[in-house]
Amino acid sequence: MSHDHDHDHHHPHHYHAGTRLILAGLLTLAFAGVEAGVGLWAGSLALVADAGHMVNDAAALGLAAGAAWLAQRPASPRPSYGLGRVEFIAALINSVGLLALVIWLAFSAVTRLQAPQPVQGEAVSLTAAVGLAINLVVAWLLAHGEKNLNTRAALLHVMGDLLGSVAALISGLVISFTGWTPIDPLLSLGIGALILVSSLRLLREALHGLMEGAPFSLDPEQVGQALAGVSGVASVHDLHIWNVKSEQPLLSAHLVVRDIAHWESVLVASHTLLAEQYGIHHATLQPEPMIRVLHRREPPARRHA
Repeated sequence: MSHDHDHDHHHPHHYHAGTRLILAGLLTLAFAGVEAGVGLWAGSLALVADAGHMVNDAAALGLAAGAAWLAQRPASPRPSYGLGRVEFIAALINSVGLLALVIWLAFSAVTRLQAPQPVQGEAVSLTAAVGLAINLVVAWLLAHGEKNLNTRAALLHVMGDLLGSVAALISGLVISFTGWTPIDPLLSLGIGALILVSSLRLLREALHGLMEGAPFSLDPEQVGQALAGVSGVASVHDLHIWNVKSEQPLLSAHLVVRDIAHWESVLVASHTLLAEQYGIHHATLQPEPMIRVLHRREPPARRHA
């Protein structure tokens, strides 16, 4: 049996990712208070909804920063793979938070449609424009950092909030020029629908990772066929692919080899294939002599009286 361990933790990248997440979270939280205050004073549901989304974003960014720090912790005898899976847990919590926000948005928007309230369009437009600028800065910080499920979850929150700022800006402008207040809750419902689709996709990825499913970017059957095509390999079985953390797939498999004496060359070729074609740098491959497999498949001899 061979264990090819390539633990590339990228500590500097995790450090920068955590720093970017913390800075983004502080910017988001600071403006959320301003936006909430103006939204309540101006009577804008879209602005209050955007402020609530920004508070949710700040919590998500703080959670992502903590997950990024934990993910870089070295492995130990107990968590032998390290704490990388905390990224999936953080993404799961973030997605549930987004779903809760969507429910609140839908309820508030329907209530506002049934009982319209006056809205100060000019104040809403100005505040939303400043919020849009801040969200663009935060999105830039995250988009130029490390890419994994955790930072993608945080970026998803911010992109949803950016759309919320756009909706609040449009709402304020429409109300300022036309006085049509239903635009405010209607745009809130539209943003809620967009957030719902994204959060369900994120929830699916997080649950899939926690259940040790094969990464969506890899086809286990294709990987198995490629391994079976390595010179000296007769067949492949018991193949498993999973993630300890996002973007770091692991693999284990049994390779039936034609000649066990050539196992070393088969092993090197298999690891090279997995690393170069599929980005799998941590694989556990177990050889099985072809003769033993054939013997195991033979039917038991009949007993003669």
